[in-house]
Amino acid sequence: MSVIQHKCINSDYLGCPKEQTHVHETLGSVEIAEPNSDPHNHRFATVTGQSIPVCGNNHIHDLKFRTDFYEEHFHEFCGTTGPAIFVGCGRHVHFIESVTTIDEGHKHAFRVATLINNPIGN
Repeated sequence: MSVIQHKCINSDYLGCPKEQTHVHETLGSVEIAEPNSDPHNHRFATVTGQSIPVCGNNHIHDLKFRTDFYEEHFHEFCGTTGPAIFVGCGRHVHFIESVTTIDEGHKHAFRVATLINNPIGN
C-alpha cells in the first residue's frame, strides 16, 4: 500500500490563523434509539475546534462529528460545547448535551464531557 504525503503548510490552514489556542479530544456513545423495534447506539471520536471567547473570561469550542455505522446508517452533530468547567491545576473540560441528526427515521440523544485540556503539560 502506498501513502500519499501532502506538503504541510504552517500558516493559514483552511483559512484559520497560524496561532493556535487549544482543542479538546472528545469521544463517547450516543443513547440507544428505537428501543422497541431496533435498539442500537453509535460511537464517535473527534477533536474540537480552537477556543472561541465568550462572556468575560470563558470560552466554548465548535464540535462536529459523524458517528460510526450501524446497519448502513450514521448520524452527525454540528454545534458548540458549553463553557469551560474548571477542574483544578489550571485545567478544564467542556460539557455537551444535545441530539444527533435524524437518519433512518430516528435521532440519538447524547451527553459527553470533553477530555481535559493540556493533559501532559506542566
